[in-house]
Amino acid sequence: MRSTLTTVLGAGAALTLLLTACEGEGAGTGDGAGGDGDAAPEDMTIGVAMPTQTYERWLQDGGSIEQGLEDLGYGVDLQYADDDIPTQSQQIDQMITQGVDALIVASIDGSALTSQLDAAAAADIPVIAYDRLLTNSADVDFYVTFDNYEVGVNQAKSLLYGLGVLDESFEDSDDAPEGPLNIELFAGSLDDNNSHLFWQGAIETLEPYLEDGTLEVPSGQDSIEQAAIQRWEQETAQERMENLLTSHYSGDDELDGVLAPADPLSRGIITALRNDGWGPSIEDGMPIVTGQDAEIASISLIDQGIQHSTIFKDTRLLADEAVRAAEAYLQGEEPEANDTETYDNGEIVVPSFLLEVEMVLQDNYEEILVDSGYYTEEQVESGQL
Repeated sequence: MRSTLTTVLGAGAALTLLLTACEGEGAGTGDGAGGDGDAAPEDMTIGVAMPTQTYERWLQDGGSIEQGLEDLGYGVDLQYADDDIPTQSQQIDQMITQGVDALIVASIDGSALTSQLDAAAAADIPVIAYDRLLTNSADVDFYVTFDNYEVGVNQAKSLLYGLGVLDESFEDSDDAPEGPLNIELFAGSLDDNNSHLFWQGAIETLEPYLEDGTLEVPSGQDSIEQAAIQRWEQETAQERMENLLTSHYSGDDELDGVLAPADPLSRGIITALRNDGWGPSIEDGMPIVTGQDAEIASISLIDQGIQHSTIFKDTRLLADEAVRAAEAYLQGEEPEANDTETYDNGEIVVPSFLLEVEMVLQDNYEEILVDSGYYTEEQVESGQL
């Protein structure tokens, strides 16, 4: 079944937002940028700025990048900022002051680091934005990420599939239930550029079914501003779901599904639902809840039939691309981009390398995650790494 569940990255995809701006030079594109290829890796250090240690995937990302760079002989200064913008700003300032040769930055707020990017440009340090686009600055050299619009498309399709609106081929089902089916919408942190791409992909996929009455949002909270969860916090998602249940589902109204853009939010939503008497599993009445990042706790819930789906973004591959991009600059070369049109950061269109994503369901998680060595069956059973 995996062949029908794997999303292949389209050339340029159907991304219509963030179109063109004049291309800029970037931080590391001046004379001698990123080294001339003469320096040995052991004489160079790459600064790696990660947003937080409280989110499982960022620990995996940071560890994978560090290992990949160290395997090539580079020194690594890896810092986590605990989701605090001033802390991340200070960490990057310190990296620049100490003379790192390149920067890989997964930002907390992509618009909050312009002074650091200015300083990197002045020091001729190439800057690679990692998964979250660095915005409002011409001093960004490269961007490695996934097709984030397609993440949203896949989340919406997995919701529609779970509701029975789409069949296993993700086409309109001949046996689709009559609407309206009640759903609620969640979005990520508004200061994360990816949140807007996830939302756009999902809403544009759901829109025809909302317009024809197949789906309905009883709360009326159908804008990204209403649905957003600051800093992607699980507790905030749980609280919002509790409020939605109290305000709109205290009678006989059924909740059929929840669009959740990330696994911590999914688990917060599921906790709120269980505490309100829903479930405990989908078979027992738990609404269809989506997710993202294939966190082990959520894969365990999917295995148990509690969470319906997640989106797998293989961060091992993303880390590899970040390492390759950094090495290219340090060797006086340009990294390969497969998208030079989409990611307008407000100042320039940032050359990017986009990776594929995969939808994970109960009947394919083993093939995608266990057979590939990402997790073991024991980890899935325990819900812990």
